[in-house]
Amino acid sequence: MFADFLKRLVEPGPQTLPDADARLALTALLVRVARADETYDESERQRIDRINVSRYGLSPFEAAKLRSEGEALEAEAPDTVRFTRAIKDAVDYDHRIGVIEALWEVVLADGERDAEEDALLRLVSNLLGINDRDSALARQRVDRGS
Repeated sequence: MFADFLKRLVEPGPQTLPDADARLALTALLVRVARADETYDESERQRIDRINVSRYGLSPFEAAKLRSEGEALEAEAPDTVRFTRAIKDAVDYDHRIGVIEALWEVVLADGERDAEEDALLRLVSNLLGINDRDSALARQRVDRGS
């Protein structure tokens, strides 16, 4: 179902993603981080939906639909390294900082910081071109807002 989308995303020299494609790719990345600890629970799904409602002005129904599509894309997406690097090439820096904040929201949704989630978030931050300091500041902003 997502084969053409993934092919466009990871082909050499990807162009900036159209808004709908960027939303889908970033939602799939949120799902990937949420699944990192092998527990993908309702609090994480609800957090992803709330992120999409607030970021994109979606209705709860539209956010749930986007999450469902993101779950399917995540299951078909290539390894995290290729997938994340493709997003980096297609999304500007300021939006990537917002992605890191959203990822931290998902990681912290269940009230626990898991070693697998932390490790994946460090990897993803690095692959998105976000340094440890900026990622830590993003986590602090999310933590204060919780």
